[in-house]
Amino acid sequence: AAPVICSKKILLICLHHSHLSQPVCVDVPSGTEAVLGKMMKLTCISCMKREEVKVKTHVDWYYMTKVEQGIYKYEGNFPMEMDGPFKGRLMWDGSQDLQDLSISIVNVTYNDSGVYECHVLREFEFDAFTPSAFVLKNITLKVKEEGGFRCATLSPRASLYSEIMMYLLLVFLTFWLLIEMVYCYRKISKSDDLVQDTG
Repeated sequence: AAPVICSKKILLICLHHSHLSQPVCVDVPSGTEAVLGKMMKLTCISCMKREEVKVKTHVDWYYMTKVEQGIYKYEGNFPMEMDGPFKGRLMWDGSQDLQDLSISIVNVTYNDSGVYECHVLREFEFDAFTPSAFVLKNITLKVKEEGGFRCATLSPRASLYSEIMMYLLLVFLTFWLLIEMVYCYRKISKSDDLVQDTG
């Protein structure tokens, strides 16, 4: 009976710890290279501590030109698209716990290149006071064609070395093939001689 009781205790402890565990928040930088015509996620993560339970979160996304241009906001538990060139091409891509406050651009164009800012304002609700915290994330986005890349150019000296190595490799392979042919020819000749002697 003792092993059964022990296993039940272990199970209860595991269930207790799994109930207390919280999703881990990792602040990762956003990608900065988008592919033309594809979807691109602009990552904005603002991690909160466990004790920060009662909090109001306001998020404002801006496309930075000569002046700040508001393109998206999250307020009152509702994401909202702003009027402008991005309207109809932005979607909320954040998490329910509002630690991930990202958005995604649908059907990326070359005009989407530029600087984006994510402004996060959190107002914490305590009994006596309501402190706030502000976080700003900056993303510089570049748009390129799908599969587009630049070949690395070698210096003249490196190019010469690569050609020499290629020729040496060809000579070695030719020499090795010649040796194999001679070896096979001798082996066949010996087998023919053995057959004739046996006959």
